[in-house]
Formats: sequence, structure tokens, C-alpha cells
Amino acid sequence: MYNLVESREAFKHLQSRLQSLWQEEEVFERGDHDILVVPSFSVDQEVGAKVTGFLHYEERLLFSLIRLRNPNTRLIYITAQPLPEVVIDYYLQLLPGIPFRHARERLLMFNTHDPSLRPLTQKILERPRLISRIREALRPNKSYMVCYNATYLEEELSLRLDVPLFACDPDLLYWGSKSGSRQIFAEGQIPHPDGSLRVDSLPVLIEEISALWERKPHITKMMIKLNEGFSGEGNAILELKGLQKDLNFHERQVIIEQQLLKLRFQAEGETWSHFARKITELGAIVEEYLDQEYKRSPSVQGYISPKGEVEIVSTHDQVLGGLDGQIYLGCNFPADAAYRQQLQAYGLQIGEILAKKGAIERYGVDFIAAWSPEDQKWSLHAIEINLRKGGTTHPFMTLKLLTNGEYDPQTGLFYSPKGEEKYYFSSDNLQKAQYQGLLPTDLMEIIVKNQLHFDSSLLTGTVFHLMGALSEFGKLGLTCIGNSPQQSQEIYQQVEAILDRETHPETNHYNTYLPMSWYGAK
Repeated sequence: MYNLVESREAFKHLQSRLQSLWQEEEVFERGDHDILVVPSFSVDQEVGAKVTGFLHYEERLLFSLIRLRNPNTRLIYITAQPLPEVVIDYYLQLLPGIPFRHARERLLMFNTHDPSLRPLTQKILERPRLISRIREALRPNKSYMVCYNATYLEEELSLRLDVPLFACDPDLLYWGSKSGSRQIFAEGQIPHPDGSLRVDSLPVLIEEISALWERKPHITKMMIKLNEGFSGEGNAILELKGLQKDLNFHERQVIIEQQLLKLRFQAEGETWSHFARKITELGAIVEEYLDQEYKRSPSVQGYISPKGEVEIVSTHDQVLGGLDGQIYLGCNFPADAAYRQQLQAYGLQIGEILAKKGAIERYGVDFIAAWSPEDQKWSLHAIEINLRKGGTTHPFMTLKLLTNGEYDPQTGLFYSPKGEEKYYFSSDNLQKAQYQGLLPTDLMEIIVKNQLHFDSSLLTGTVFHLMGALSEFGKLGLTCIGNSPQQSQEIYQQVEAILDRETHPETNHYNTYLPMSWYGAK
């Protein structure tokens, strides 16, 4: 085994292969290579476990199976538990112009048979015989590994398999944290809320809250965020409304301590004692809460090649829910035209800073768009950077791989090969109690019966994901692709209405009927 220094040097040497793989033609899309997909959510598992069906989120990367449309690509996909064959068949049947058997022979599935709430990569590393089988399946110098997010676990697996990792170097993870994001925004002079950098103790957190309150005495709320939070689950709101402002230092400290005990957590079931412990473990930041009456949550997604070239690949308006609209539920593509170009400009600027620091592959930046009635325009405020695949990655890649179309940065729109504009609404959170008990096979029967499949001739329809979470949690993900924003919303509403009808207790004896859920309308 390597020591730490040797390990880092060996990893950097291994990563240099990516440069030789990268050619003028995008080799990762068209070349003769093996793609190892390790969809591990290597995040703090206590934070991740607060997301319903968290273990099944590794299914988000199943869009990677569509890469088998390239007849030269071989793909190795690893999961914690076996995936039902019907789910695998569903994705392979989506491939345009590729015989099912040809694609299936180029797909190899492995799993750890371990449903515990630990990172998938950690489970793989604990199974040396599994690692040996994976390594035997990969062609030397013709393979690379992709993942949801890259940590030192993924780095170790990359070394043990002798396969380069097409992801951001774990040494750069700080720039994808809440504190690191704020530093990038400051460096690029990107507008962002006033606040602090990382703190690791409650006394220092209280000091930063006090200092922010003194700088901005008019604000009525602040955000407390775990530095390594996921999907908004590590956020909490500190209420200041109605509190006395003209206080001395000691009086302000006392009030802040009292208000911290009343934090409004975004994660269901979160407690102050647990949250306080995670502050000392993961660190936290405090920042001003932008409390405008009209606001949205757009995001921009960029891509940095191994050669350091930066491009913008998509923009979205995110759909947020939860107690205070902090939890990611889904997204509309593309973002509103009123701020789409500004999103791209900020995203490109941030990507160039990240590229100079050595980052590669995908990154996403979340913003708040606040409406000013006086100025009659939207203003953008950067919130955080994600140096990983996010909730907007899999729907966009699904669109791109299924349609073989292109994103046009001049308009911020996506066009099919025939020049048709394409839009989508995607959600990870179509969840109802009455859906519980539905097996993936049942879902396939409903899809076929009601013609809910994606139409490869019209390039419209629905692609489902998170099917593994359906039976236990009644939760499903889906991407609805249309030729207009309205059509994509209508497709979603139609799918939901059909699922409701098919699982209505009067005809199917499922759980209590629930009303129609939100549609993510902006």
C-alpha cells in the first residue's frame, strides 16, 4: 500500500492519462473505451440519510447506460444492491438504433449486496475480491472512472483499480463547500449574500452572527448552513424579527444563544443537539437571508475539460420545497430568459477560476434571483458551488444523450438535430403514500398500458428514475421532455394523474389517496 505522499503522487500520475485520452474529437462520447460508473454518494451519511430513499439516489446516474448508444463503449456499473433486470431493460430499450442484445452484452453490473447507509465506494473498498473482478473486466489504458462526487475514497479506488478518475481532484473539495464557494465568489466579485467563512465551534458561530447583525441591523433572518450540507438538508433559519437591535455586545450574545435554540431546521426530524454536533464535525457558515417577496432559485451548470477548457452546458430554474423552500425537489430547463445570459456569464467566470485551481469535469452554481419592483428587474446572488454531479445533471444528460441534440450558449436553449427547441421538467420527488407497494414491474405495466414511454421519433415524453425507491417510499423520479415549457409541464401532470388513477384505493386497494402534488410551476 502507498503512504499518503506516495498515494497523492501516484494518483496525479494516474490522472495524467486523462490528458492523453483527450483528443480533438470528444473521446469520452465517441471513442472505444470502458466507462466504470461508481455512483457513490460519498457525503456525510447522517446528513444524506435525512433524504427519503437516499440509498437509491445512486440510480440517478443510470442515465450513463444511454452512453451505450456508442457501439464501441463498454460500461461497468456498480450498485449497493442488485438492480431489477426490468429497470436495466427499461434504460437499454431507450437507445436509438442499437439492438437491445448488443447493448446488454456491453454492460456489466456489479453490486456489493450491502444496503447499509455508508458510501458505496467504501463498501467496494472493503471487498478486495470484488475489486479484483472489476479490475479484470476493465481494459488497460482504455478505461476511466466516473462518480457522483470525488473524495479520497474514490481516489483510493481509482489507484487500486489503476484507472484514472474523471472527476475533480479530492484535494480541491474545499472549493465546493459553502465556505469555499464564498471565497470563489469574493475572488470573482460575484454578487453574494453577506456572511462568514467556515466556523467550527458554537462560540465562533455566535461571534460571526453578532458581527453580521451589527453590519446589517435591518435583516430579520439569517441562514445557518452546514459546510458540507446536501440538497438543502443541512440548512436552518435563525429568526431575528422583532428582536431589539440597539444592544451591547454581551446582550446581543445572549439573545443569539437563545435564538439558536429555536432554529427552524429544513431537514425533517432535525434537532438542535444533533445540528450543534454536526457544526463541530463539518463546520458551518452564517449568511444573510435574502427575504425579498419575489425570488427564484436558478442554477447554472458548467464543464471543465482535462485541458482546462470551460463551457456552460445548461441553466435551470430549480423547484424548492420543504418548510422554507430550501429543499431541492426538481428543476425546469432552461432558466428564465430574463436572467439566463447573466447566469451563463457568472457561471463561466466561476468556472475559469475553478479551472485555474485545477478542477475538472462538472460543476454547478446555485443562485437566488430577487425581483425588484422599483427597478423592474431580477438581480442574481450566488449561493453555493457544487463540484460534483447534482440534481440538474441527470435530467440534462438524459436529454442530451437521448436526442443527440446540442445546447446553444448564444440563446441558452437546447436544439434537436432537426432544430426543434427542447424543454423539460424534472423531479426527484414525486412521492405519495398510495404509490408504496408498487414494484418496478408494476410501474412498467403502467407505462406500457398508458403509453408513458419516451417517444424516440418525436423526442418527447417521460424518462423515469429512482424506481428502486418506489415500493418502500412511494417515491419516484422523472424527466418530462417537451417542445415547450408548457408541454413538459403537461406531460408531468398527465403522468401524475395516471399514477394516481392506477393506484387509487377504490380500484387497487393501495394506501390512502392523497391530493395532486405540486407541479413546480414558476
